[in-house]
Amino acid sequence: MDINVKRDGRRSIVEVVGDIDLYSSPALRETVLDLFRKRGQKNVIVNLSNVDYIDSSGVASLVEGLQEAGKRSARFMLVGLQEGPRRVLELTLLLNVFEIHSTEEDALQA
Repeated sequence: MDINVKRDGRRSIVEVVGDIDLYSSPALRETVLDLFRKRGQKNVIVNLSNVDYIDSSGVASLVEGLQEAGKRSARFMLVGLQEGPRRVLELTLLLNVFEIHSTEEDALQA
């Protein structure tokens, strides 16, 4: 998995490429939490358009990001959900818990 972060003021886009699993999810978790805790971001958008697979540890990392955003009255958005990750979020009843947009542009305008 590769992670690329683009920061623009108090808003960041986290681009993820590859599977989010037990081995790679700690890096995603650390990146997202760092953006809120150390960088003071008010909007974090996680672009999952290049992610075909996510397991429970990856979902847990996303949930932690959402919880951290809530603590800081910030926004945490997911964009570009592919079929596999979308199905996992549906099965875990979390699809409606996250703020989800089709594209980065949609999320930036929300």
